[in-house]
Amino acid sequence: MVALQLRFLLVPFLTSIMGAAQYMMQDAALMNYIDRRLLSLEKRLEKCNQDILDYVEEFQDFSHMVLSRLAGLNIYKTEATSEVQNLLTRIERAQRDIDYIGSVRDSNICIEVHEDLVKQQLFEEAEEKKKLKLMLNASCDHMLAGIKSLKVVKKTGDKNGTWMKDSGKKHAKIYLLNGSVNNVILEFANILTFMESNHTLKARRTTLPFPWEGTGHVVYQGFLFYHRYGSLNEIIKFNIQKRKITDQMQLPGAGRIPAYQLSPSTKIDLAVDEQGLWAIHADPETGGNIVITKINHITMSVEHTWDTSCNSKDAEAAFMACNTLYVVYNLPSGGTSRVQCVYDVLGAVNTYEIPVLHFPKRQGSHSTIHYNPKEKQLFAWGDGFQIIYKLHTKQKV
Repeated sequence: MVALQLRFLLVPFLTSIMGAAQYMMQDAALMNYIDRRLLSLEKRLEKCNQDILDYVEEFQDFSHMVLSRLAGLNIYKTEATSEVQNLLTRIERAQRDIDYIGSVRDSNICIEVHEDLVKQQLFEEAEEKKKLKLMLNASCDHMLAGIKSLKVVKKTGDKNGTWMKDSGKKHAKIYLLNGSVNNVILEFANILTFMESNHTLKARRTTLPFPWEGTGHVVYQGFLFYHRYGSLNEIIKFNIQKRKITDQMQLPGAGRIPAYQLSPSTKIDLAVDEQGLWAIHADPETGGNIVITKINHITMSVEHTWDTSCNSKDAEAAFMACNTLYVVYNLPSGGTSRVQCVYDVLGAVNTYEIPVLHFPKRQGSHSTIHYNPKEKQLFAWGDGFQIIYKLHTKQKV
């Protein structure tokens, strides 16, 4: 009886133990399965992270390639714009030069030049010379014969810069524009104020809305004329007293190469003489020969353009005086500056008989040289020095 009772008690007990063991085995299998799944997920996450790193690296390489391509496209765009501008300039010059068209006869293609047509062309050329003489005031009959002396006024500012008087006004104000890229004009009451040790404290400061490029700017009739920084050939007309831009213009064919090889920051050099405002630049299509343009400073329009035989190679500066261009040359390392090429727009000067004119008593280089027609002097900036050169002139022959 007792054995029967024990049997009844042991059977449920053993059944429960076997069930628990079975559950434990199932739990172990489940845990093993979960471990395998987690390990698989970890490997997939690791692969995903590696794929992301590879993608980021590929994307960076792609970005660098795109940026380099964009930089190349910008260069091509600039070159294309320059070429288009150059083409427009050549078309404009061709249109000015074409005075007549011969008649083409059938298949013989024989062009006959009639005497009347030749006479008409000569007459038009003579009329053009008369107009130029009237426009440029042919009574301006002196030419540079020598550079007598120099006076070092001060040393201030950077290696490159410009200083000048307003040759169109009677006042004695001095204007200083420091650097080849800047937007601040310093205006002094007179040269004595400029020469003082604390001169910058006494200067009237004017900030331009757009900075200038190079050192080829001039002050004339109360206006600053300058090449706008970042533009190919835009010239700004700025009213100094009212402190605002009054006009601007594009100078055809300019801005593609430096006006002078030894002053690479100056693409357009503006100048003033007895006849008013001029622009000087170099033309890459003629091997770097210098081009001069007469500008109407009131209307900001081109009046006439001349292609000269003076080359920009080894040139450091130039200036206009009495309708004549004087180009100043030097050594790349700096030396004695000299006027070695002269071009008179009216042909009144025999440039082949003019001797080389050396600047006196100074070794170095100039970043700018401006002629003042009222005082018959040159205002120059050389290696940070502000210099005045006195000139010796004679009658044109």
